[in-house]
Amino acid sequence: MPKGSPELTASRKEEIVNACERLYSTLSFKEITIKEIGEATSFTRTSIYNYFQTKEEIFLALMQREYEYWAQEMNNVAKSHDKMTPHELADAFAHSLEQHRQLLKLLAMNHYDMEENSRPERLTEFKTAYSASLDAVRHCIKKFFPDTDCENFIFVFFPFLFGVYPYSVATDKQLQAMKNAKMDFKMHSIYEMIYTCVMQLLGGTL
Repeated sequence: MPKGSPELTASRKEEIVNACERLYSTLSFKEITIKEIGEATSFTRTSIYNYFQTKEEIFLALMQREYEYWAQEMNNVAKSHDKMTPHELADAFAHSLEQHRQLLKLLAMNHYDMEENSRPERLTEFKTAYSASLDAVRHCIKKFFPDTDCENFIFVFFPFLFGVYPYSVATDKQLQAMKNAKMDFKMHSIYEMIYTCVMQLLGGTL
């Protein structure tokens, strides 16, 4: 365990996760190392091991934070409205997840590696945040659409999120390859994909 107050420990973890997030905006998961993350912090690289044992644990903490923020946003949606139409809730979901592109990218690209190479206690912390996001979505569905099969919504919607990033973001190389393959394929925005999915699950009219 690292020495210092709980506040210092939390601050150091936050700095490490922030450094990872900045690097991930320009580099791939494979390109990022603990050494590079350490160089982007204000303390020595070896100090990182007091908080995270692998880079996957750092990325998992980043995804955990994204889930926590998103769950809070969904809970705020439920608290701030007495009722919502399918369009209004789909719009709220889509706008919210549009702001959490990092979460969608991590889900699509490296989820399995992050979980597989993290200690049980780190994985438990992550699953707690993930569970809170499930509960936040359940809260919205049960409050605004009590006749909707909530668990079916969850069963479809959360796995669907794994595919949003690849279908909404493509590199120039990927786009050229699709063109060369004469694929009849149109990229859609994160907003469009989330909105359409939620509307269909709620039985709304597109």
